[in-house]
Amino acid sequence: MKNTLIFNRYRKQALTWVALPAVIVTGWVYPPAGFLLLLCMLGAVGLSFFSGRSWCDWMCPRGAFFDLFFQKPGLGKTVPTWLRSSKLRYFMLVLIFVVLGTQLYLSWGDLNGMGMAFVRLLTITTMVGIVLALLVHPRSWCHICPMGTLASLLGKGKKPLYISTKCTSCNLCTKACPMGLTPHAGKEDGVLTDSDCIKCGSCTVTCNRKALAFHQDAA
Repeated sequence: MKNTLIFNRYRKQALTWVALPAVIVTGWVYPPAGFLLLLCMLGAVGLSFFSGRSWCDWMCPRGAFFDLFFQKPGLGKTVPTWLRSSKLRYFMLVLIFVVLGTQLYLSWGDLNGMGMAFVRLLTITTMVGIVLALLVHPRSWCHICPMGTLASLLGKGKKPLYISTKCTSCNLCTKACPMGLTPHAGKEDGVLTDSDCIKCGSCTVTCNRKALAFHQDAA
């Protein structure tokens, strides 16, 4: 079951990650291609109302890219506290929307100019994400991504991860989590309250005691 879930997840990511370089490369030649970034934005926010940050699992091309090329299965790294700071996340949220909004305003009515605003944003943030992935954590950008922040806020409490009393805090779930979360930390509450969980299921199939599940009856 473990190998099947992880294999299927990587297989899906192998199909979606290519959209990232495809849009960036195409966008610099044909700027209107940048509007495709709106689909990712709408997908992340829209799906959050039903299942939290599930879009960030394999449907997000950039998230898939970071997992496939920077993650080391079973060797989960801890995410620095500063990277998960609310102040930093909200700063990035405001910064990105102000920068994007300003560029769209200045180029309003010009499809090439408006499209290029999205292309520049995608290119620069991806470069920043790669640097952070190499120096800090594979999914560093996902913790400060504006769409991820909105999805976390809007999807809080949706499709929670339940933790049963069978949990022994062995830390295997933390090593398996691509977001660097600590699922077993919610053992006392019986549920993971961290809204940055992307519902990938890696922790549930890694747990030897079957103490984690996205359905309360199963945990």
